Amino acid sequence: MNGSPDLPVEVRPDRTLRVKVIDACGMACTFCHNEGTPVTADNHGRAAGEFTGTPGLTGRVSIYLRTNGADFLPARIEPDTDYALALAAMRGSVDTDEVHFTGGEPTLHPRLPELVAIGHRLGLTVGITSNGENGAAVLPECAAAGLDRINLSVFGTTPEELASVQTPRYASTTLAERKLAALHATVDAALSHGVKVSANIVVPDHTHIPRVLRIIEAYGRNVNVRVLTSLTDGDASLAAVQDLLGHLGAQPVRHIHTAGASGSRTRYRLPDGHHLDTKTIRPTRLPDTCATCRFNNDHDCQEGYYGVRLYRAQNGPFMVGVCIQRMDLCVPLGQFVMSTLCREVQTFRDDELARLTALHNKTLPPGTKGDRGSPEKRQHRQNPPVRVVRDR
Repeated sequence: MNGSPDLPVEVRPDRTLRVKVIDACGMACTFCHNEGTPVTADNHGRAAGEFTGTPGLTGRVSIYLRTNGADFLPARIEPDTDYALALAAMRGSVDTDEVHFTGGEPTLHPRLPELVAIGHRLGLTVGITSNGENGAAVLPECAAAGLDRINLSVFGTTPEELASVQTPRYASTTLAERKLAALHATVDAALSHGVKVSANIVVPDHTHIPRVLRIIEAYGRNVNVRVLTSLTDGDASLAAVQDLLGHLGAQPVRHIHTAGASGSRTRYRLPDGHHLDTKTIRPTRLPDTCATCRFNNDHDCQEGYYGVRLYRAQNGPFMVGVCIQRMDLCVPLGQFVMSTLCREVQTFRDDELARLTALHNKTLPPGTKGDRGSPEKRQHRQNPPVRVVRDR
């Protein structure tokens, strides 16, 4: 998928802050990491060290909790002065131009439009990652408050598919049918109110190809479809995505790398002129923090360094984290902005931007083997154009 070195390269600096605004969710997906935190409703009254990530009363899971060292329960973030100051403090400590709300399920937050409005007033682009279960009810007001985009995680396109990835309490096709109807209503509400929509679809193996085709058939003209490989399914997932691209007649047009985070994707053009992205993880690590981490190998480190996350601890401060598999690295916001970790993150972002830009602009020195034609022609042939996009 990313084996086309002659494609143009677009480098996008990571300037996104992910904010876990709520822990509640109306689904119970078997693979959920819940942003690295315990499910609050299942862990009330438990002390750090006693938190469980296995299905409790809610039926939900947090897959990394057994080993990630999480020591706080996440609270719902309210649209108050503390929240506005927290965003401003983060923007002042690391370059930030986008705030992206996660959960739980952000569309269940009763004051989500107010959270959007504060981010927008601070000059930040505002996005949401959602399963779409309540979007139709809140997106019109969120759009009016300044919401720019919504990334929809699509876990199934039929009731049977969606039910199959839920823990037993939620493994009902009747419930799944209602959730899918809500997802479709969310897409319609977003598009009708000018909110950009992306659909993220994980493809573990060939059996999942039909659901991608259904999404493209239903929404491909209006929704940016992003196909993700499954980290746990390895070669089977890669082969399925390759077959999907071949079936669609997709042609690669450019690579897009996020400098300073592990996100990377390749954009394909479909025969009808629309586009599809394949999203992968680059093996990105913070040079100091990740160097001695016990997960720092190709098998255990599933996400790489993906970026900065903001939480609020129940009855406590805002917390900043850099890894959902190492929640023991989370520190209070006031400590983070003065820390070497903060400086490491910013330096890494800057260095990655410079490195990737230089890498993809590299040319052969005149007179060396392979030197042909004018310097301009050599540069275009050896390395396709690289474009640095500073605002997303």
